[in-house]
Amino acid sequence: MSDKHRVLIADDNEPNVELLEAYLAGLDVEVAIAVDGQDTLDKVAAFKPHVLLLDVMMPRLSGFEVCQRLKSDPATSGVMVLMVTALNELGDIERAVDAGTDDFLSKPVNKIELVKRVENMLKLSAVTDEVERLRRYIEEMQRRGG
Repeated sequence: MSDKHRVLIADDNEPNVELLEAYLAGLDVEVAIAVDGQDTLDKVAAFKPHVLLLDVMMPRLSGFEVCQRLKSDPATSGVMVLMVTALNELGDIERAVDAGTDDFLSKPVNKIELVKRVENMLKLSAVTDEVERLRRYIEEMQRRGG
C-alpha cells in the first residue's frame, strides 16, 4: 500500500463517479471505485480507504446498510464515511446519522464543498491513526515495564 491517502467512491451511476473523480483530481489521493453495496464492502476490505464517498441509492445493499455494516465492524469502523445523496428529506438524514455516517452531502455536489469535506476527513483520519499508533506504543512500553 502506498503512503497516499485512499478514497473509495461508491456509486452505481458512471457519470456521478466521473464527476466525483474529476472533483478529487486536485487532491493527492489514490481513488478506487465500487459499483454497488456488496462491491463497496469488498473494496473497503481490500483497498482500506481513509474516506468513503457513499451513494445512498445503490443495488444489492443501500448506502445506509453499507454504512451500518462498516461502522459496526471494528476492522472498518474507522473509515470516514461521507454519504452523497439526492435524498434530502429529514428522515433520510436521520437514517444516515443512525447508520453511523460521519457527514453527508446533497446532490448536485458542489466541488468546493466536496473537496473541503474530504480534506477535513483525511486530516481527521490521519490524527486518529496517529493517536492509535501512540496508544499501541504506550501499551507496549507498559507491557515492557518501561
